[in-house]
Amino acid sequence: MAQNTEELTETEELSSYTSESTPDQETAGESERAPLTVGGAAIGRRKQARARVRIFPGTGTWTLNGRSLEDYFPNKLHQQEVNDPFTLLGLTGAYDVIARIDGGGPSGQSGALRLGIARALNEIDRDHNRASLKKAGFLTRDARAVERKKAGLKKARKAPQYSKR
Repeated sequence: MAQNTEELTETEELSSYTSESTPDQETAGESERAPLTVGGAAIGRRKQARARVRIFPGTGTWTLNGRSLEDYFPNKLHQQEVNDPFTLLGLTGAYDVIARIDGGGPSGQSGALRLGIARALNEIDRDHNRASLKKAGFLTRDARAVERKKAGLKKARKAPQYSKR
């Protein structure tokens, strides 16, 4: 009988363990985010587009090839895509962005700019930013590009119509 009571107390103790951390443990493990005093620079690429990005603490001003964000990317979807890294980290309006963008079209340029911004934010504070940027997929270079045209075909894969006679 004594053996059964020992087993019960052991199982009761084991059932009280959990893999979740309490709020006190979470805050104790994290160090405070450093004040925004440093800037960063990076390059982002997508399709044929290239974006050289510099970010530094400021008021959230965007300068893309000497133009504002709304002028350069009139499409709201592209504006949102470019802002995604800041939104994810809760840093909207905390950094000024200056970028030189060339090559490709609007979609490729916005993807290149997003990658450049994510890389620059990663460079500034790896401890706090890298995990969330990586999980969201913002640090991954999208290698998809247009396939080249082959000889004897009309496009990359489209062949001329086959005629039997």
